[in-house]
Amino acid sequence: MKKNMITGSKLWSIAMITSLLAACSSPATTSTTANAATSTTGTTKTVSVSEQTSVKYADLVSLDADDTNISWSEADSTAIKLNGTTATVTGSGAKAANGSVTISEAGTYVLSGELTDGQIVVNVADKGTVHLVLNGATIHDNDSAAIYIQKAGKAVITLEKGTKNTVSDGKTYVYADATTDEPDAAIFSKADLTFNGAGQLTVTGNYNEGITSKDDLKIISGNIRVKAADDGIKGKDMVAIQAGTITIEAEGDGIKSTNDTDTTKGYVAIAGGTFDIQSGNDGIQAETALVADGGTYNIVTGGGSVNAPAKVEEGPFGGGGGGWGGGTPPTDMGTPPDGEPPADIPEMPNNSGTNAGANTNGAAASNSANTTTTTTTTDNNADADTATTATESTSAKALKAGTDLTVNGGTYTIDSMDDSLHSNNNVTVNDGTFNIESGDDGIHADQALTINGGTITIAKSYEGLEGAIITLNDGDVDVTASDDGVNAAGGETETATNTAASTDSATTATDATTTSNISVTETTGTTSTTDQASQGTAVNQQGRGPGGMGGAAASNNEFHINGGTLTVNAGGDGLDSNGSINMTGGTVIVNGPTNSGNGALDYDGTFEISGGYLVAAGSSGMAQGTSDASTQNTIVMTFPTTQKAGTLVHIQDSEGNNILTFAPAKDYQTVVVSSPDLAKDGSYVIYSGGTSTGKAVDGLYTDGTYSGGTQVVAFQSTSNVTWVNESGVTTANSGMSGPGGGRGQGGFGGRNRTQSGTTSESTGTTDSAK
Repeated sequence: MKKNMITGSKLWSIAMITSLLAACSSPATTSTTANAATSTTGTTKTVSVSEQTSVKYADLVSLDADDTNISWSEADSTAIKLNGTTATVTGSGAKAANGSVTISEAGTYVLSGELTDGQIVVNVADKGTVHLVLNGATIHDNDSAAIYIQKAGKAVITLEKGTKNTVSDGKTYVYADATTDEPDAAIFSKADLTFNGAGQLTVTGNYNEGITSKDDLKIISGNIRVKAADDGIKGKDMVAIQAGTITIEAEGDGIKSTNDTDTTKGYVAIAGGTFDIQSGNDGIQAETALVADGGTYNIVTGGGSVNAPAKVEEGPFGGGGGGWGGGTPPTDMGTPPDGEPPADIPEMPNNSGTNAGANTNGAAASNSANTTTTTTTTDNNADADTATTATESTSAKALKAGTDLTVNGGTYTIDSMDDSLHSNNNVTVNDGTFNIESGDDGIHADQALTINGGTITIAKSYEGLEGAIITLNDGDVDVTASDDGVNAAGGETETATNTAASTDSATTATDATTTSNISVTETTGTTSTTDQASQGTAVNQQGRGPGGMGGAAASNNEFHINGGTLTVNAGGDGLDSNGSINMTGGTVIVNGPTNSGNGALDYDGTFEISGGYLVAAGSSGMAQGTSDASTQNTIVMTFPTTQKAGTLVHIQDSEGNNILTFAPAKDYQTVVVSSPDLAKDGSYVIYSGGTSTGKAVDGLYTDGTYSGGTQVVAFQSTSNVTWVNESGVTTANSGMSGPGGGRGQGGFGGRNRTQSGTTSESTGTTDSAK
């Protein structure tokens, strides 16, 4: 089997990296560990991902002397002088004929001049290394690849410093063999291909792709510009980029790896560089793992977030009308009092067919497909004519991994029609600066989403953070979403009680075990991760009835907050978990919904808080507080009427010590606050309005003096979670129950929330104090 790396004693494969990820999780770190299932063809295994996880470029890529060799001399090289439709060869190993040059021996070849209609062919039988130096060369072929590495051990293309080089092909190809479709790129290699040097290279793939390697593709340095009718830069086994300036304009994917038959290959690893990518489909896509240590990225996919299809929320009984109705999100996301308004969410056109529910038991189209496909599956437990059809839209994600996506650093400016960061398995952000505008999710993981550091600003999204298990250990995260700010949903795939009798056209993964440390084991005969068409199917709903009615049960989804800061401005739920929420530290500020069909907090299991600072403001109809089992105390205040955006809510203890001074960014009626300063039997006073001389960050004031407000209520807290209205201590909202006990014990249960936008929600409009 071909080695994954070219040289070196330390050979890393994707399988080995997966083992490394699992090994990083030890019993000593279970309190801050996000564990998630992953499944591969024909296997059963459990994978855990912890805050210690950090796969880097050097773990996946090793370089040999040829990769970094940029030196040459006239004495030890062959000169190829291009001149219109002819070429002159000075030296051995190459011959010119019929306007093309064929290189048949390993060695160094220096190309200069212009070839207007011809091809550079490398066909080296002994599998040696061919070093091509582009020294001011322009190469164009009307009906095939301009540079065709047909056979070699490795090809290295050096861009000579101070030179400009151009390679292009025609819009149509002529193949000698009608059964082949290769080559299909302006630069096409069937061997390992490396680019280095300090010169410039402009590649135009008029026929299909710009640069393609059917093996490994490495870019060590250089200024490379690619324009392609389909994909820009493509490597089969891997794409590794160490440095350079790379500009891509592609109708398909910008940068991608494609090996989908060997799980040890098909990855993209980037150490650094400067990237400007405009792609019709995904910006950077790895069939398996995508790792980025650093670099500066400007990525626009699918024309940007303004081109995203409209999202639709369902009403409480599966019909339209929930949320915004017709798929139109709110246009005013509110303005915090410190003068930093979140990005407005533009009104989207009505498209009730987009992201609607898919088949309850069936499979979806493969995530690797970029073109629109339709998959129809039939549940034999239902009538044959009730089979549903799910349509997958074009994948236009910015960073996309088939298995794990790991970001260790870098600066990212992203405007994506689809998810900005996406993995069919796990996403880990260890560091980096992100400025994101997304037409769908800001960051999405089918399994575990773990944030260990960095500064993440999601200025526009449908849902901000989404994953089966979400963990915030550190970092500064600011989310603006037209629907949920944070959504812990999906991941585990369970079947209903009648599943054993069904025979679907596609096999789905079965969640066999959920252990106490949140690790999920799956048994499957096919890869369980799917793209948008499967995220939002009823299989993720744990057998719950419409809207969570009738015995709603919490799923295994979890949201852990262990540190860092999280600021959310959401049109839907602020923090949403189909399972539970656990908070041990950090600061969380939520500006939740103004409509009563959503809540600032929404969880189906429990919300246990033992540390950190939480303030969440929003509507009152679906309001939840934290769970009674929490060891840190919470106050939930419901005002008699809706309070205007920017109206201060101030809480102080009986000695006048400030507990909270906060100006919500939007209209609100309920405020939840949990702080280490709250005592179970403390005496508190709540004020509305007034002013503060303190400094406001995201509406939360520190220091300074509060004055001028109107006292709403004075009260004595009575429990770990104290619900208050203008009359004093009261009970939790009734008629809006969830298993966590935060909404009382009757009526509707937790709402039927899935990944990627399909929801079943209550649309109640009760705003009166409870």
